[in-house]
Amino acid sequence: MSHDYNFQRRETFDTFRESKGVKLPARAVVDFAFFPELEDADWTGITRALAAAGYRVSRPEEDEDEILLASIGPIPISAEEIWKWEEAATKIALKFDFFPDGWELDI
Repeated sequence: MSHDYNFQRRETFDTFRESKGVKLPARAVVDFAFFPELEDADWTGITRALAAAGYRVSRPEEDEDEILLASIGPIPISAEEIWKWEEAATKIALKFDFFPDGWELDI
């Protein structure tokens, strides 16, 4: 089954529409979360590919689930800018059988 980028994009833009009235910073680091589909996921491969694309990659120790964070920025905070980086990271992650699990501002 192919990934539904249109749905993912709508979720990001909906987040901004729903946050009207919330004071957002002009720029911030954005963390994109990905989870592996397979037990023997290629953590090294995805880490290298995301780093080569400019993301800082980490695995939160306190997280009980296997989650990979791909962080970028500080970048301008707008739906368009976040989606640009989210889509790029997702395209890389899917090649390694990792799937998007949302994003948050690291402020």
